[in-house]
Amino acid sequence: MPLLSASSTLVVARPQHHHLRHLSPPLPPLFASSSTFQSPSHSLSSGALRLPSPLRPTALKRKPSSVLAVSASLQALIFDCDGVILESEHLHRQAYNDAFAHFNVRCPSSSSPGPLDWDSEFYDELQNRIGGGKPKMRWYFKEHGWPTSTIFETPPESDADRAKLIDILQDWKTERYQEIIKSGSVQPRPGVLRLMDEAKAAGKKLAVCSAATKSSVILTLESLIGLDRFRSLDCFLAGDDVKEKKPDPSIYIAAAKRLGVSEKDCLVVEDSVIGLQAATQAGMPCIVSYTSSTANQDFSDAIATYPDLSSVRLSDLEMLLQDAVAAG
Repeated sequence: MPLLSASSTLVVARPQHHHLRHLSPPLPPLFASSSTFQSPSHSLSSGALRLPSPLRPTALKRKPSSVLAVSASLQALIFDCDGVILESEHLHRQAYNDAFAHFNVRCPSSSSPGPLDWDSEFYDELQNRIGGGKPKMRWYFKEHGWPTSTIFETPPESDADRAKLIDILQDWKTERYQEIIKSGSVQPRPGVLRLMDEAKAAGKKLAVCSAATKSSVILTLESLIGLDRFRSLDCFLAGDDVKEKKPDPSIYIAAAKRLGVSEKDCLVVEDSVIGLQAATQAGMPCIVSYTSSTANQDFSDAIATYPDLSSVRLSDLEMLLQDAVAAG
């Protein structure tokens, strides 16, 4: 794929629209949109997903002032982990379903004779709306009924028991996910390692900020970017380090403080609209390296979008920031 010019935004169309059914109940206010959730037995669907324009380079769009208030000097490059460093959605979904099967998790609203099983279409929508594993399960059980399981023979009713159920499921899921990562079958996404190395060689500060559990992120980074790169990070934050998950900007604001760099002099690499919202709300410009499950999302607040980072150089990112300032 040809290298993008500094003032171009690449948009790739999905091969087809998904004609999906309208569902209920609606999302909580924080995640309210035209997309709503449904149990996997009926498939989660949306009737108003925004599909990208046909494949063509387009001029850099004027951004809101909150996004454009950036310096022309790139001082820190911040990567999300899941979806950016590795394409991990299907691995997380496998680990959740393995946990549900292991503990025989069954929701009262499910018509399936077996344990809870999140299909790929449902999980794509879920993980693109709600950040963090525990919030995903809490939302699902609240909407579809708290389940029976080998942990609780009857659905838990107290807040303490519900928290215990989610903690046990998340811990087991995390261990299962780590087993998958350690198997050696997972590779980093194209261009990630080279861009990290370019940033370090140019004296830029380098960070990783992920909403996932810290132990999972550490294992992922050690396995995929290597121990030397991981130890050379100037900042590493996970979901355990902040009270609120993305799209809340807390994790990126905290990273800027640890790096000793103004938010406007950081550039974030994200893969989803949740991460993009977190970055822009923190006052940081953001590029998006989307995946097959996030390509339909509205990335209009990103200064550029890419299918991967294979053709992206550090100099391109520096020029993008300059163009963003000029556009402002």
